[in-house]
Amino acid sequence: MPAFLTSEPIILASASTSRRRMLEAAGVEVHAEAARVDEEEIKLSGKAAGMKPPEVAEALADLKASKLARKYVGAYVVGGDQMLECDGRWFDKPVDRANAANHLRLLSGRTHTLYSAVVVFHNGTRVWHHIDHATLSMRAMSDAFIERYLDAAGDAVLSCAGSYQVEGLGAQLFNKVKGDHFTIQGLPLLPLLDFLRVRKLLPA
Repeated sequence: MPAFLTSEPIILASASTSRRRMLEAAGVEVHAEAARVDEEEIKLSGKAAGMKPPEVAEALADLKASKLARKYVGAYVVGGDQMLECDGRWFDKPVDRANAANHLRLLSGRTHTLYSAVVVFHNGTRVWHHIDHATLSMRAMSDAFIERYLDAAGDAVLSCAGSYQVEGLGAQLFNKVKGDHFTIQGLPLLPLLDFLRVRKLLPA
C-alpha cells in the first residue's frame, strides 16, 4: 500500500497505469478514471488545422480533464497526454504486433521527440498546465532484434506510443536519451508536484 502524502485524493483523468503509478509512487493519492474522448478525431482535426504535436497533446489533456471535472465538482482533476513525432510524422499506439514492428523499423536509427502535457481543472476551470519534451535517439536495429524484443516485451508495447517503455526492456532500443525521465513516461511529474504544493495539497 503506497504511503500517501496528499491531503485529499486527486482525480486522474486517464486509464494509463504508468501515470497512476508515477503519482502513487510520489505519495499522491489518486482516483483514476478514463475520460472517454475520440483521440483519433482530435488528432486528425488538429493536424488538419495546422496544430503542432505539443498543442495536440495539451488539447487532449485539457479535454480529458475538463470532461471529468464536470463529474467531480470541487476536486482537482489531472489530465495528461503525450505525442510522438519523428521527421514530421506522428506515431500513435500500435494496434497490433505487426504495427508495433513497423513503428520500430521506422524509428530505428532516427531521433524522435516526445511531448508530454498535463492540465489541472478545479471547480470547472483550468487552473494550471505544463508541457515538456524529450528527445530520444533510437539505435539502428535489425528486423531479427525487433522481433526478439517484441517477443520479450509482450502486449505491454501496445499501450505505448513508439512501441516501447524506456523504463523497461525499451532501454535496449536507444543509444541516447535527452530529457526528463517522467516526461518520457508520459507525465511532467516534478512541475505537477510543485503545483500541488502551491495549492497545499502536498506538504511543503
